[in-house]
Amino acid sequence: MGDQERGRRRPLNESDFSTQSVQQPRPKIFRGDDTRSRDRDRSEASSSRGLSRSHAASTSRAAATSHSSRDPAEASSSRPSGPGGHKSDRRRVDRFEIVNTRPADVVTKRGKEGMQIRLLSNYYRLQTKPQWRIVHYHVDFAPEIELVRVRCGVLSQHARILGTGYLFDGNQLFTTKKFEQDVTVLKATSKQGVNYTITIKCVGYISTAEPRFLQVLNLILRRAMKGLNLEQVGRNLFDPHARVSLSNFSIELWPGYETSIRQHEKDILVCAEITHKVMRTETVYDILRRTSANPARHQEEFRLNILGLIVLTDYNNKTYRINDVDFAQTPRATFSCKGKDVSFIEYYLTRYNIRIRDHNQPLLISKNKDNAQNSKANDIVILIPELCRVTGLTDSMRSNFELMRAMSNHTRMNPERRIERLQTFNRRLRKTAESVKVLTDWNMTLEEQLIEVQGRVISPQKIVFNNDHRLSAGDVADWTRHFRNQQMLTTPRNGLDRWAVIAPERCSSDLRTLLSNLNRAAAGMGFQIRSPRQLMIYDDRTSSYIQALDDCTREDPKLVLCLVPNNNAERYSSIKKRGCVDKAIPTQVVTTRSNKNGLSIATKIAIQINCKLGYTPWMIELPLSGLMTIGFDIAKCSRDRNKAYGALVASMDLQRNSTFFSTVAECSAYDVLANNLWPMILKALRQYQLEHQTLPTRIVFYRDGVSSGSLKQLFEYEVKDVVEKLNIEYKKVSSTAPMLAYIVVTKSSNTRFFLGNERNPPPGTVVDDVVTLPERYDFYLVSQTVRQGTVSPTNYNVLYSNIGLSPDKVQRLTYKMCHLYYNWSGTTRVPAVCQYAKKLATLVGTNLHAIPQNALEKKFYYL
Repeated sequence: MGDQERGRRRPLNESDFSTQSVQQPRPKIFRGDDTRSRDRDRSEASSSRGLSRSHAASTSRAAATSHSSRDPAEASSSRPSGPGGHKSDRRRVDRFEIVNTRPADVVTKRGKEGMQIRLLSNYYRLQTKPQWRIVHYHVDFAPEIELVRVRCGVLSQHARILGTGYLFDGNQLFTTKKFEQDVTVLKATSKQGVNYTITIKCVGYISTAEPRFLQVLNLILRRAMKGLNLEQVGRNLFDPHARVSLSNFSIELWPGYETSIRQHEKDILVCAEITHKVMRTETVYDILRRTSANPARHQEEFRLNILGLIVLTDYNNKTYRINDVDFAQTPRATFSCKGKDVSFIEYYLTRYNIRIRDHNQPLLISKNKDNAQNSKANDIVILIPELCRVTGLTDSMRSNFELMRAMSNHTRMNPERRIERLQTFNRRLRKTAESVKVLTDWNMTLEEQLIEVQGRVISPQKIVFNNDHRLSAGDVADWTRHFRNQQMLTTPRNGLDRWAVIAPERCSSDLRTLLSNLNRAAAGMGFQIRSPRQLMIYDDRTSSYIQALDDCTREDPKLVLCLVPNNNAERYSSIKKRGCVDKAIPTQVVTTRSNKNGLSIATKIAIQINCKLGYTPWMIELPLSGLMTIGFDIAKCSRDRNKAYGALVASMDLQRNSTFFSTVAECSAYDVLANNLWPMILKALRQYQLEHQTLPTRIVFYRDGVSSGSLKQLFEYEVKDVVEKLNIEYKKVSSTAPMLAYIVVTKSSNTRFFLGNERNPPPGTVVDDVVTLPERYDFYLVSQTVRQGTVSPTNYNVLYSNIGLSPDKVQRLTYKMCHLYYNWSGTTRVPAVCQYAKKLATLVGTNLHAIPQNALEKKFYYL
């Protein structure tokens, strides 16, 4: 699926005519609608190849012998796990940390323009009594206890003293009861007869303004949800008892809930979202047996099939990414546990009552993702293939239409069905005895009805074509039907007059059909395509295409089209790399099956070819002159897990010449801050200055690829660095300070909006109150139409702004920019420059693995 929600037509995309990569599978949590986030997950999944073989062998042996008294599958945690399954208190605080990014001069972030509509959202108000307060304690045990559940069990002996509803995560204790002494010492005896001294030190009270307050609220909600008999997998809770079995495809769907509590504009709100986890019924051991059919390549094939997979270990309901395999070790290997050496076989039998059947299977290695830059032994987790259940989907599964349709029947929920599921969750939480007790102990109540919010709908935008012909994008923001009768905004003056086509001889009939359809489609859009030079090859091998490509580039063609008989990732990557990196010539890859769609596909190909030559199919009405909009995103390298590529795409004053500029730079896969960001911005400014003899008056920077946990780091370092260097650059040429808006784009928000009880909001819907955050200058925008499922709004957070535009103008400009993605004659979920940046970064990280030539920077060669 492309860049849109499920259920609507796919955007124009060269991958409709070819394949770009064969990626490693990754676990999926399906919300049933957000295919963009799934595409992102797939691209990230392919980037992980794990430790080197030699390093893996040594670290696995070290891990098996250096962790006394620890579960081998918990060796990566330096601190005991706490309630909710998080690895440390610090990380939980980071997750709920309040980062104040609202510019000081922003008086209001609420707009006024547009038609007002009443919406429902997937939030419930949380009510608390006035005397409600939380006391925070730190707990120490003597002698030290490694396992969290043992700590919890020992402390629970004093539940009467601690008070009802206390929360304990292994180190931190939260309760509504204040002890008389600041330091309280208790005694306890374990079931094994070991005497422990428990020291409880008062840290203080937690105010509602602290991040820890949000942490405790979420812990309380998690505790209440446990009463619904849900199981935690990763960070979310799922209901294995309500699993949906798709036995024909050997997978299960586990329905679940993703929840969070936060202080919003006026109230503390609980956000609840329906989610599904894909669980495959096979284990890693099943894959091991399947790949052993070819003994000569057994190890290589096994690695290829499992590296990057996320697996679930049923004995502790935790998920791990497989980074490597140690074929030199088996479950017979020993490690130190409570002062003596035990084998993995003995350990799992005594600890979990699990009997490992195959004593000769290799060991799996997982490396803690959060500490991926370190190579310490205690970051390594050892897993047994037999005990690891595979999650997620493979690419072959994703291409199985029957499987995806069967899954969508359960995961793709329209607003009416989603609201029904949310209300069912609310009723269960309020009526299940165990859940009610937890909430009552903490004096908390949850409102019964979804919250109402006020939204506004921005008027439909005008699409501008050649000869200043304008038409409305319509209420559904889709102008596909009208496009064939319009001439593209800009095309080459002499048309496409020097180009080449490469095709196998057996596809000559398909080539004639394609060229005929291309000429017909292009002529209707005012784009003249002349006869190409044809190079017919004897076979469809990658080397044959590359040789032909080298031959035809001697005549310096403007574009080379390769007709291929099928999807082949290696061939596609080779063609793209030779064209973009070696020859600086745009390439178009088309499969023969695309001819089955005739004129429709030919129209899309003609638009892409026009863009790859550096021209523009359409434009929107843009009242601001001197404006540069910039989009930035990062994609990980599929070959080297330590590398990533950042792509920047900038508009060159769309009111004057409607062109874009793009550039790519290598960056670290582990650092959210793009160290090469400023040089990339500077290149865009230089290009703008070259074309217009001045720097842009206003710059709107849309930053994608940032998680909520990285927001503070981004705000304190990257934003300030860009602002400082931008001021220095502008002082060189004028006394006018640059006007900048720095906006973080978040596509993976759990927020949903509903128009009534059964419809999605129309495109152009803006929400900037009630469910937004008081410490931010943020808003939600629904920019696209969804015909099936529930629309996912995009969240925009303005981290810095001196641009002098009102909230209405910022929101309207953002919506306008969603109309300019030339692979789709409709609106996209994010501004076009962000979509282009993601497209370019993914192409480089997945296929090219090298920086494209500068000669292509003014062309959409990555579409």
